[in-house]
Amino acid sequence: MPTEQGGDVRALVLDIAKALVDEPELVTVEAIEGPESTVLELRVAQRDLGKVIGKQGRTARSLRTIIGAASMKLHKRHSLEIIEDGLPGGATSGVAGAV
Repeated sequence: MPTEQGGDVRALVLDIAKALVDEPELVTVEAIEGPESTVLELRVAQRDLGKVIGKQGRTARSLRTIIGAASMKLHKRHSLEIIEDGLPGGATSGVAGAV
């Protein structure tokens, strides 16, 4: 997997998330760049949310560990937020929240 530039961490998260879910076409990762860190906002279909979070948050924690390892190589901090916003494929109204 590429890890030379900040955008490649985004691509890494996107590839992993698409492999985990039932509706990979609805997976998006937005990188919000800051001066010292980048926030990666992961959005998936509502019914796939549990797959990227995992039991007791284990899958999400593993994703964050991988991001942390890639961040160390790039010397720039990255963080992951899993956004619940009611994408198609689920039955929510549009509530946003970070995990």
